[in-house]
Amino acid sequence: MPQLAKGGKWVFGWCVVGPDRKIRIPPQAYTEYGFQAGETVIIIRGSQRSGGFGVGRQSRLAQAQISFRSRFIGQARVGEHGQLALPPHVSVQPGERLLAVRGSGLALGFLQRGPIYEEALKHPEMEIFQ
Repeated sequence: MPQLAKGGKWVFGWCVVGPDRKIRIPPQAYTEYGFQAGETVIIIRGSQRSGGFGVGRQSRLAQAQISFRSRFIGQARVGEHGQLALPPHVSVQPGERLLAVRGSGLALGFLQRGPIYEEALKHPEMEIFQ
């Protein structure tokens, strides 16, 4: 997992939205965040600057001392191979590349734009998950 800039965020790689609106959680992120096949996860809105969304385990988000209600987008079930079917109201398009980033520890980030995303575009060696 590369760190794109000294002191910057760690990234897992690119995740491509499939024609069925599914994304694959990078294996290292799947393990690090403790996702389990069949589990229902929470999807929260990302920052205005980076767009996208975060995916977190219900148990981990429930333990947080802050409320995510205002950022709640929906829920999804983790598939057998780390696949995640995104609800229709998550604004992504099939074929779109999302940058999977280590977030706060509460949720895995999937960025659509912003400075980290732009820096990642300069690194063609980054892994792509489909």
